[in-house]
Amino acid sequence: MSITGKTVTSIFESIRLQVQAGKLRPGQILPPVRDLAVTLGVNRNTVAAVYKRLAAAGLATTQGRRGTVIREQLDPGEQEGWMAGTPLIDFASGNPNPAWLPDINQALAWRPYQHQLYGGEPVHAELAAYGRQWLGRDCPGEYALDVAHGAVDAIERLLAAYLVAGDKVAVEDPCFLSSINTLRIAGLQAVGVGMDHAGMRPDALEQALEQGAQAVIVTPRAHNPTGCSLTSERAQALQAVLERYPHVLVIVDDHFALLAYKRYWQVIPASSTRWALVRSVSKALGPDLRLALVASDPQTSQRLRLRLAPGTGWVSHLLQEVVVACLQVPALAGRMGLATQEYSYRRNILKHALAAQGVAVAEPVDGLNLWIPLREPTGQADAALLARHGWLVRSGDVFGVQAPACGLRVTISTLHEDQVDRFAVDIGKVLKARA
Repeated sequence: MSITGKTVTSIFESIRLQVQAGKLRPGQILPPVRDLAVTLGVNRNTVAAVYKRLAAAGLATTQGRRGTVIREQLDPGEQEGWMAGTPLIDFASGNPNPAWLPDINQALAWRPYQHQLYGGEPVHAELAAYGRQWLGRDCPGEYALDVAHGAVDAIERLLAAYLVAGDKVAVEDPCFLSSINTLRIAGLQAVGVGMDHAGMRPDALEQALEQGAQAVIVTPRAHNPTGCSLTSERAQALQAVLERYPHVLVIVDDHFALLAYKRYWQVIPASSTRWALVRSVSKALGPDLRLALVASDPQTSQRLRLRLAPGTGWVSHLLQEVVVACLQVPALAGRMGLATQEYSYRRNILKHALAAQGVAVAEPVDGLNLWIPLREPTGQADAALLARHGWLVRSGDVFGVQAPACGLRVTISTLHEDQVDRFAVDIGKVLKARA
């Protein structure tokens, strides 16, 4: 490599051009700060500033003693969703059941749409009123309300408001796919926090924060992929840990709130200076309704609004109007209660059928999925064997943060009663054959 320049800008541009030209390839290690400073005849602080800028631009990552390394070309990574064209019965998608989503055509016909122009209020007044009732009681203190393009969008914007590439973020391990991808694409380091049946373990969270995590993303209920929810005792224990780190950005991703069976327990301590509670409508109203309500401390809200200004990136009021209809019109909102019951019923009948085959699932469970723990990371092989029986399930490997997660995730939303026993028997055969 031939790096030139005397200033931060000129050295940065020299490296960036070589990356773009393919002369510096992913995985290549840049010279140590001291060595490059001597070679170029500049101060070490100049080179250190260059490397920091490269990390912030997503061109390189700093890996401690390994030095600064050119980043791999990014790809979308594993995604949730239905595998179009598969002949298999799909229990892998993570999708809600379309039969239990509201009729959007009925929502659109609720009342005439009023055009919204640049400079208007970014949050629909009725949606804001609903949001204050829905989220306000679960906020640890003074808050402001905003609307984002779904939970993942909200989390990405919240992280960008405070963090820079290279910062560490504590997440559950195993972790939701979209959270893993969001952190990876932003150049942030995911620090896995071990879990048990009650969610994040306090000792593991403490360890992650001691390692310098600047933010933590917590799923309070219906965790994806395991389905676990925080208990009152666990929420209090996590809150006690977070009280010792008031500067850490605490993001609570309560994505299943509209359909959850489990109660919400507060995990954000009153001492937190940067926090946000995010609740999405996608699982209850449909993934294409990209909308989430965000309650956060006033300073965080102000930063979020810079990225959701009414002249640039506000959430469509047409979309907000549809959501208001789905939440408030009895004929539409009533489907959420039915969906909650149906998902609970499907979880329970499959859980009992698996138990009859000697297959245990993670307990207690809420959400659209069941998690089958495995002793070894054999998820891909087990999923392949189940595919031979006609079933498509998601291997747990992809949900791991530091290492592959040992488990299988089964989406129960479209499970039919006449499939339950046959599916349970096939899973039992596959796992017993490997035992």
